[in-house]
Amino acid sequence: MSGPVLEVEALTKRFGPVTAVDALSFTVARGTTAALLGANGAGKTTTLAMILGLLLPSAGTVRIFGRDLAAHRYALLPRMNFSSPYTDLPHRLTVRENLTVYAKLYGLDGVRRRIERMAETLDLGTFLKRPTGKLSAGQRTRVALAKALLNDPELLLLDEPSASLDPDTADWVRGVIERYRAETGATILLASHNMAEVERLCDDVFVMSGGRIVESGTPEAMIERRGLSTLEEVFLEIVRGTAGLGEAAQ
Repeated sequence: MSGPVLEVEALTKRFGPVTAVDALSFTVARGTTAALLGANGAGKTTTLAMILGLLLPSAGTVRIFGRDLAAHRYALLPRMNFSSPYTDLPHRLTVRENLTVYAKLYGLDGVRRRIERMAETLDLGTFLKRPTGKLSAGQRTRVALAKALLNDPELLLLDEPSASLDPDTADWVRGVIERYRAETGATILLASHNMAEVERLCDDVFVMSGGRIVESGTPEAMIERRGLSTLEEVFLEIVRGTAGLGEAAQ
């Protein structure tokens, strides 16, 4: 297909009187990595949940691979996946058992081969037989990413992909993500608070505040436009400058 892999148009989510996401619109081109940035409560996680079909929008549409998610959910979801260090896998199951369960839920063939490939890719071999609840936070992050890559997703959504990782392991995981995109042509949308990570991985950035996109562009263009040195400086300037925007609009 030509055109963007992900199209979000006027996406809105209300929880009673609170508007968590407010008429959000953006696109992510095929084979690129884009970031949703924003302070806590900006609406990033709610947006990801709607893109995954876990939450129904109050208004607006999500189109993936050119098809409306609401109408074609079961055809689209097998081509996607999601990873978050804040979503626990069953603690009593071993890492291998967890990955086996998810592979079967995804309807995948060659389950053992896929798990061995993930173990090699993400260096899980030493704790495949260990209960997931006995792993460190960093190890659980790597297992969550392995789960997300099992089905070779064409659209990968990542929430804080290097959370709880030491700097060396975080750098290594970013390399895994970069290689996955380069080798498969996958499209990636991530939410992160690590601006150096975003500068390294992302082609496009969408900064959210109060449920809206308040600035977007390539990391380089945003830095140059504001005359600053790093994306972290840009982020802080935007977020501090838009503090209270969502509350004022409600």
